[in-house]
Amino acid sequence: MEIRVLRYFLEIAREENMTRAAERLHISQPSLSRQMKELEAELGKKLFVRSNYCIRLTDEGMLLRKRAEDLLAMADKITNEFHTMDDIAGGDVFIGCAESYLIKYLARAVRRLNRRYPGIHYHITSGDTEQVTERLNRGLFDMAFIVEPPDLSKYNYLGVPEADTWGAIMRKDCPLAEKDSVTIHDLLPYPIFCSEQSAKADLPRWCGEKADQLNIMATFNLSNNGAVFVREGLGICLTFDRLIEITAGSDLCFRPIAPALHTHMYLIWKKYQVFTPVSRLLLEELKKDFPNPWQA
Repeated sequence: MEIRVLRYFLEIAREENMTRAAERLHISQPSLSRQMKELEAELGKKLFVRSNYCIRLTDEGMLLRKRAEDLLAMADKITNEFHTMDDIAGGDVFIGCAESYLIKYLARAVRRLNRRYPGIHYHITSGDTEQVTERLNRGLFDMAFIVEPPDLSKYNYLGVPEADTWGAIMRKDCPLAEKDSVTIHDLLPYPIFCSEQSAKADLPRWCGEKADQLNIMATFNLSNNGAVFVREGLGICLTFDRLIEITAGSDLCFRPIAPALHTHMYLIWKKYQVFTPVSRLLLEELKKDFPNPWQA
């Protein structure tokens, strides 16, 4: 299976039309059709359902599309790494990030590095720990920021020298807004929004088995989306402080939970990782703010 053929396959999947895909790829339509038939024969599966109006992917085609996207992302990353191996002035760094105000440390390192190497480009993808580490393990990220203690058998790490503070985002007209902090018992009558990761790991760490009594109405990967539900009067969002911008004129407010709950952040990378020159530069810049590894 050739990388070139996978690119052809993805173009057809995007266009849903063989003729348009051939035009974009600058090859003849019969040649493109023949190569797709050869790909189906190689895999032993039908990849397309053809009609008079468009081409749709079969279930097997949808699976190949996901796998092809990952393979081509890795192929492009490898090509970029070798092209920039001797070009310290520029290149690309791929970073996975948990959602946290503490990403300010990454921003500060990028700002300092950008003064010396403005040709470096940063590709930052947000996600929970499972999503981020899965892509890191496949080599799609050079490094990642996570908010769970790292698996020391797989990763080297540095601890961010601050912690996130948990609390509740609510409307200012919510009765709980009159309190300085909120407890598990305060929250029980309200629909709750939080991340799936926090529902499984952080909330039980805070209130033990009582976490099962919370009415978790919806889970969000991004707290800003949860805040939209809060603004619409649907409930309360449990998240880190300073993730949602709250000004004096805002209709929202933040109240810490009691007892206090804090979450530490870690910068991780795979053991025996071979860094490109530019990703190594970023790591060394980050180490200036994270002088020693530690564990919570």
